[in-house]
Amino acid sequence: MQDIAAMRLLTVFLLLLAIPAQAEPTISMHGTPKYGPDFTQLEYVNPDAPKGGTLRLAMSGSFDNLNPYSVRGNRGTGFTLTGESLLGRSWDEPFALYGLIAEDVKTPPDRSWVEFTIRSTARWNDGTPITADDVLFSWQQLRDKGRPNHRTYYKKVTSAVATGNVVRFEFDMTGGGDREMPLIMGLMPILCKAWWQGKDISAPSLDVPTTSGPYKLSAVDAGRKLTYTRDSNYWGNNLAFNKGQWNFETITYDYYRDDDVALEAFKAGAYDLRRENDPVKWLSGYNVPAVTSGEIIRLEARNQRPEPLRGFIFNTRREMFSDVRVRDALTHALDFEWMNKALFGGIYRRSSSIYPNSELASTGLPEGDELAALTPFKAQLPAALFTTPFALPSTDASGPGGMRENYRRAIDLFKTAGWTLQNGVMQKNGKPFTFEILLTSADDEKIALEYARSLKRLGITANIRTVDSAQYQARASEFDYDVTINFWASTLSPGNEQVYYWGSAAADTQGSRNYAGIKNPVVDALASSIAASTSREQLVGRAKALDRVIMWGHYVAPLYYLGRDLVAHRNTLARPEITPVYGVLPEQTWWAKPAANAP
Repeated sequence: MQDIAAMRLLTVFLLLLAIPAQAEPTISMHGTPKYGPDFTQLEYVNPDAPKGGTLRLAMSGSFDNLNPYSVRGNRGTGFTLTGESLLGRSWDEPFALYGLIAEDVKTPPDRSWVEFTIRSTARWNDGTPITADDVLFSWQQLRDKGRPNHRTYYKKVTSAVATGNVVRFEFDMTGGGDREMPLIMGLMPILCKAWWQGKDISAPSLDVPTTSGPYKLSAVDAGRKLTYTRDSNYWGNNLAFNKGQWNFETITYDYYRDDDVALEAFKAGAYDLRRENDPVKWLSGYNVPAVTSGEIIRLEARNQRPEPLRGFIFNTRREMFSDVRVRDALTHALDFEWMNKALFGGIYRRSSSIYPNSELASTGLPEGDELAALTPFKAQLPAALFTTPFALPSTDASGPGGMRENYRRAIDLFKTAGWTLQNGVMQKNGKPFTFEILLTSADDEKIALEYARSLKRLGITANIRTVDSAQYQARASEFDYDVTINFWASTLSPGNEQVYYWGSAAADTQGSRNYAGIKNPVVDALASSIAASTSREQLVGRAKALDRVIMWGHYVAPLYYLGRDLVAHRNTLARPEITPVYGVLPEQTWWAKPAANAP
């Protein structure tokens, strides 16, 4: 009998061994996620990275707001260290999500609804459990009082119900629905209802909320410094998605008056890692003994993500910029080739797409899925869009003539729009063409000054005004500018944010990123169609179609992009061997070398 009992126990034990570990939830915008449900780590991390040490970072400007959901005030940085969502995004594929607060996710083929099962182990940093009620509260608050993009996305939910630890969201399926919505809900910030209830989520604040992420905001020196400390009791430490990530014990952000001061502070040893956004500084600003000795390491890592579209943005809410011929003429006045050579050593490439540096950029003539997306709107679009590849005006800065042909073309365009050059002044009905370029960065002044000099040759006066970050944020939120330098950033899987960037409704929504004030029904239709794409190929075609229409609208005189990350760091830091397609991720995947951890 003892032998039989022993055999039964052995059988049960062997059966238990055969039961696989609980699978992690995965979901992708299109196709199959790179990592299966039984993955043990992300490819671009070091699973054995040591914990400890400090990462000191720097920011330019100041802050007076710790509420990332408010459009008012000048927000601090680093909130992604403390906040958490139902699912987390991997950075080595276009758009795929993996389990964080949610231990399971379900959605049907038409993606008309999504269900998330909340982990019983998920905790706020005060030790209390994260509940389905927190998730519903977060959706309601962000839908009603969140940032403009939040309000746009979350209003697509027609029903939200919690049953036990399962939350189900159902979506508006008008026009075929929105296939991105299950993923958007997976990335929704989850708020602690016990902390936020009774507070105005739209109001700026310096209060530190209860959060659930790997770090806590442990010290605030208003306007000057933020300190984040790794939560030793973080509930998600053992998740496969987090393995090898969040390695520093402390991460600090020091604020400096401007970037020039910040660079000098870095060279003096005041902080550990610096992303360089100015190639001139990269080429000539690091000639210090610390680089020669190897104390400072300079890293150039090519990325495969869409670079931001950055440029002089024309506010079409202003009458003088409402005519596409005027905007085209102003684009002809930007001498990019000379600027790139004289100011930046020729290091940049010209942006000619809203998705530069990616397969989403339109090229040549439209074909395939892109042509299919554009054809229904053929009567509403310029005929040349279908017959002529889009090309920005260019010059040979080293040759004779330079900008002459561009100036001639600009004058002709102005003339067709009713503006004429008289006595050296571009004017219409006796009113001169004069406007202001609003800036917040001193580094942008040299670019704006060169553009203003070029415009002067067309009889146009461009006054440059540089304001502090708080004033700029306020004016940008209210679209209180004629022209400004700003940018739009996209991922390899654009979606609902494109409506927020370019859509007509966003043009009238303060705080949105429709900086140009675009109101175009074709743009609306194309931007909305991207998230409804049923395949990767269709998404790429529709993104190219939107790109082509935006560029032919000349809403921005594009500047440049680099196509690689420029990072300088102390030799006390280390990073994984693999850089994901989206680029360098210091806060998430780097670590302090063990010697640097020693007291």
